Amino acid sequence: MNRSATLQSGAQRRAGATGFTLIEVMIVVAIVTILIAIALPSYRGQVRKSTRAEAQAYMMAVATRQQQFLVDTRAYATTLAAVGVDVPANVSSGYELTMPTPGTNPPSFTLTLKAKASQSGEKCGDLSISHTGKKTAATTGCW
Repeated sequence: MNRSATLQSGAQRRAGATGFTLIEVMIVVAIVTILIAIALPSYRGQVRKSTRAEAQAYMMAVATRQQQFLVDTRAYATTLAAVGVDVPANVSSGYELTMPTPGTNPPSFTLTLKAKASQSGEKCGDLSISHTGKKTAATTGCW
């Protein structure tokens, strides 16, 4: 075997070798890191928004049950247990619903959702609804 044949067979072996270089791996890691840095805050924002929507639906269900309670008993319920609407798991982890003792003459109530834990950074802040259907939040566009 001559020298040129030996060099040619070594070059063929290197050309057939597979794998990634360190630079290629580092470029992929950098791209993935950038994508995560962009996508993660957006994802968290969408999770907060969906939790807020679920909390609003829960609050509307409680308000509707309060109205039915008024029709049935001529007074609003004094506790959430009397209303009989179960709190969804997502709502209980992100919000706390408070219902102060309703006014008696004339009957009235105000439900307030206070943000906690993962929802504490929510732009809408505390949400509330009254017996008249008036909805309030820290900023406009939250209802």
